[in-house]
Amino acid sequence: MTRRIHKYSNQKLSRGEPPNFSGQHLMHNKKLLNEMVERANVSKQDTVLELGAGKGALTTVLNQRAGKVLAVEYDSKFVEILEWKTALNPNTTIVHQDIMKIHLPKEKFVVVSNIPFSITTPIMKMLLSNPSNALQRGIIVMEKGAAKRFTSKFVKNAYVLAWRMWFDLHYVKEISRTNFSPPPKVDCAMVLINRKKEPIIPIKDRVIFIGLAEYALREPRATIEMALKGIFTPPQMKHLKRNLGIKNEITIGSLTESQWGIVFRTMIQYVQRPLWPKTKKKR
Repeated sequence: MTRRIHKYSNQKLSRGEPPNFSGQHLMHNKKLLNEMVERANVSKQDTVLELGAGKGALTTVLNQRAGKVLAVEYDSKFVEILEWKTALNPNTTIVHQDIMKIHLPKEKFVVVSNIPFSITTPIMKMLLSNPSNALQRGIIVMEKGAAKRFTSKFVKNAYVLAWRMWFDLHYVKEISRTNFSPPPKVDCAMVLINRKKEPIIPIKDRVIFIGLAEYALREPRATIEMALKGIFTPPQMKHLKRNLGIKNEITIGSLTESQWGIVFRTMIQYVQRPLWPKTKKKR
């Protein structure tokens, strides 16, 4: 029988009303649901995490392909439907919990989800901002605007840049709002996530790199020299630009992932540690 877990931490659930997940739009297009599972390359060897399972349209596709499915849903009415639909699937666990309070699986896992749009960025941060977790790959459906921002060649946000040091993010396709119930006000998109075989920045240096990214991307359209002025001396900057293969000025937000690796390694090698920018946020 399907097991029901109220919280990974084994604490009692609050009796209050569930958080406002007005951003949850249930996908009903079976072709798209199957495409998500196909693109995630789900197999019987996989543990799959589904965030915002709703009424189980995707869950029932996943549990036919995966070895183990963890379907997270907060709405009690949806949980009852999920339990009924998966009662004969012992590989499926319904997790009745706020998405932002779950503990990610300790074993290697794949995420396949049509996430609540109102908490898109927090969910992505939960999945990607700590590369020491066990996430291997995933397919996520989200608002088109967020999908474009997370996959754009021009990077404005330090946390998005940090994700790309350890994960590849690829914009797969646009999805019409007509494929959802209720239909969102904007079109959506499918995003593919893959853990890099070789990270650009060592995971142990994550906090150091985030400090650099936050400092450098304060003004994403600033030139490299202006953005990194407080870190590198003029001779060091000249050396850095030579390493980057840059002759003309370009904006800091235009650097490629591999160029960011060069910036980081140059800082580590030539800049004294007290001058390394530090992250101002708790990690």
